[in-house]
Amino acid sequence: MPDSTDRRVLVLSPEDNVCVACTFLKQGDTVTIDGVAATLQSDIPIGHKLARKNLAAGDKVMKWGAPIGSMTAAVPVGGHVHVHNMKSDYIPTYTYDKGFIGEGAP
Repeated sequence: MPDSTDRRVLVLSPEDNVCVACTFLKQGDTVTIDGVAATLQSDIPIGHKLARKNLAAGDKVMKWGAPIGSMTAAVPVGGHVHVHNMKSDYIPTYTYDKGFIGEGAP
């Protein structure tokens, strides 16, 4: 069976609901994730996460087959998943514009 995911993104574990950009992806690029074509709504830097399925606020983010945090906003397939729309469930998440957010924030 042919791989149905674009080679510019990497699925680390079958249980994951995110994949990782292997290169800089530009807004307007189309990538195929699990057979679904998605046009990117923003630039996605190398190493950042993209949603493998539609994610809702509160959904657990799974990477390497383990939960790494929760969504703070909804994201469609191919959407950029990072600190602007997810938080760690284990340590405070820091952003330059908002300071610490999430559990354990001062």
